[in-house]
Amino acid sequence: MARTKASLASVLLMGAAAASIIAGASPAAADPGCVNPDGTTCSFGTTGPNGASGSIPGGPGGTAGPGGASGSIPNGPSGSAWPGGASGCIPYVGCYSVGR
Repeated sequence: MARTKASLASVLLMGAAAASIIAGASPAAADPGCVNPDGTTCSFGTTGPNGASGSIPGGPGGTAGPGGASGSIPNGPSGSAWPGGASGCIPYVGCYSVGR
């Protein structure tokens, strides 16, 4: 029985330590990273009843909705998937599709 209490105490102690680390990291996570010239934060994505899309300026982007999903990385791999199949390309390697 004493061993169970010690394990529970160590779990609670570790949980409290993790919570304090996360709480201490909050201000850094609030840094917007991307700011428009007018001082507003950059918009990286949109969501709606029919799906979502998002991108990182100059970086990867993707979309997803009821009919499928797609994504790409500039000068890198890209791909799409839908209920009936999928396709993808890797630069200098080629492209492949399955399904209809």
